[in-house]
Amino acid sequence: MAAVDDADARSGKALTLTWPQADIALVTMTRERELNTLSLELISELDAALTASVAGGARALIITGQGRAFCAGAHLHYFTQGDPRIGEGSFALRDRYLHPVAAVFDRIETLPIPVIAAINGFALGGGCEMSIACDFRLIADHARIGVPEVRIGALAGAGAVQKMHRLVGRGKALEWILLGSHVTAAEALAHGLVTAIHPAADLMPAAIELATRFRLLGPRAVAQSKMAVRLCGDADLATARNIGLEALAMLIDGPEWREGMAAFMEKRAPRFPPLSQG
Repeated sequence: MAAVDDADARSGKALTLTWPQADIALVTMTRERELNTLSLELISELDAALTASVAGGARALIITGQGRAFCAGAHLHYFTQGDPRIGEGSFALRDRYLHPVAAVFDRIETLPIPVIAAINGFALGGGCEMSIACDFRLIADHARIGVPEVRIGALAGAGAVQKMHRLVGRGKALEWILLGSHVTAAEALAHGLVTAIHPAADLMPAAIELATRFRLLGPRAVAQSKMAVRLCGDADLATARNIGLEALAMLIDGPEWREGMAAFMEKRAPRFPPLSQG
């Protein structure tokens, strides 16, 4: 992506980073003819956009797609035709393509700001897994989501088999994964895979409205809460309790804590310092 100031718009071969509002970052995947598949360029540019969003002071990040798809998953040409940047063989594909895909999805999960997937169209395979890495999933009413890798003799290895059951339960996850289902927006909402459904024209306004709500909240408190929820998911009850206490201790008597307490006592709206300060 172009080397510009962190809070400026960026345009690359596979996506753009824009700022619809001063503290809201928007990543739009732009390879619509290829259904925004996970090319090496997209993965590299997405990784750079995550860094730039936080450095630019975003209170929230929205990820969406251009055209008919949010993201239709892996770039299958790498499997069928090869690419010299990856090399040959299953281990080269694992190490130089599949692992970087999973790593950037992990970065989405651990980003210290909320990430909202605005699912404008097909979110299949790796596209579904990208959305699962996000904190919120808003979906257009016509869109489909799922991991159909078994239909081509593959497996959803970048998040779905590890995480989908936590959202929809073991039984429904097995059904959707083993059958390679293209799940409707209504069914995805009914089983907790997505946060909300919107008509296509209302999807982006809804995502921006959700993003603006984080302005009212302490950015460090949001970051610590996001981290605690993620870590507690794999912990026993006693460890989870300690994770929550440690996360709270990181906030106590900091600048955000002091401003929040003062605002409460003075009966006014808090003026929290940006996450990038302090």
